[in-house]
Amino acid sequence: MILTIILFLVVLAMLVFVHELGHFIVAKMCGVRVDEFCVGFPPRILSWGKGGTKYSIGAIPFGGFVKIFGEDGVTEEADGLLRQELPRKDGKGKSFVNVSKWKQVAILLSGILFNLIFAWILISSSFAVGLISSVDSEYKNVATNISTIVLSVMKNSPAEKAGITIGDRISSISNGTESFTVPTLAEVQKVVKDSVSSVKIIYERSGKQTELDIIPDISGGVRVIGIGMDTVGIIKFGILRSFYEGGKTTIITSGKVIVGIYDLIKNAIVGKADFSQVTGPVGIAEMVGQAKYFGLSYFLGFIALISINLGMINLVPFPALDGGRVLFVAIEGITRKNIKPIIANILNTIGFGLLILLMIVLTFKDIGRLIK
Repeated sequence: MILTIILFLVVLAMLVFVHELGHFIVAKMCGVRVDEFCVGFPPRILSWGKGGTKYSIGAIPFGGFVKIFGEDGVTEEADGLLRQELPRKDGKGKSFVNVSKWKQVAILLSGILFNLIFAWILISSSFAVGLISSVDSEYKNVATNISTIVLSVMKNSPAEKAGITIGDRISSISNGTESFTVPTLAEVQKVVKDSVSSVKIIYERSGKQTELDIIPDISGGVRVIGIGMDTVGIIKFGILRSFYEGGKTTIITSGKVIVGIYDLIKNAIVGKADFSQVTGPVGIAEMVGQAKYFGLSYFLGFIALISINLGMINLVPFPALDGGRVLFVAIEGITRKNIKPIIANILNTIGFGLLILLMIVLTFKDIGRLIK
């Protein structure tokens, strides 16, 4: 559990750093002043200044931010009056509101872009190392080391009581009359279904094989042992092919995530949304803990998936998210009038509050599910 929490915090800090780094770099490239770059939320436990920007590490690791001068509507002129009253070291760069709309959009979308680039790098690395993938995927013809792997184990099931855990590879299975070596998913299901008494399973974990007998339960008239499985193999390419496949996978996955978010929002509006598949920080932490069982390449791919989801969620035109800020800029560009800072700030604050409330609800839902 402690290792899972540490991994989750490291992954979260990494993804937030990448996202905020995108805003930071593009803001600097556009000549906009950056007052602070913070990983985590205050209270600050470490900070230092360089080039007119304060760099900080917050004690609360669930997030981070880049404080860009002018995002709240402050101009150089207004800031100059403030500096006359409260002299402080001057940073370098223009106010966000005083650069072109295109530069504003570029700064706002850069965090999302960096999340996608980071995912691209991670997925490409997974292909180069050797990615665990379902043999039913488009890469089934190039898969090697094909095996049936345990993806989930039901609580209090015969499999859990026997000691089977996530990540175990089924080497062979027999019910006394049928026997398969390196069985496929269908073969495992058939042996369990046709068993009369017990099922003999040999599984591999960390290079060590273990043999055990499991007596299946009967659920819905069918014999089951309580595991979720998939037939997987190792997909491995050279550097250039991995880079290409990583980019293609990132684009395809991003499209699927966008469609999923759109469907969720659309169904929520009409009251038909299924929130059972939506998870919060606790649920993500649990998945991070499970992903570590499948090796480095799978873990990298899983982090990439979270990075893509983070980027696509931020694209939603909702106040406090990057997409919401882009919507404000678009409205200003169309109307040729700037939205009053107080209105934008109030909307962003309300949006941020609703997002925090959503995280709290999802956290309690995840905790309740784990307790069950």
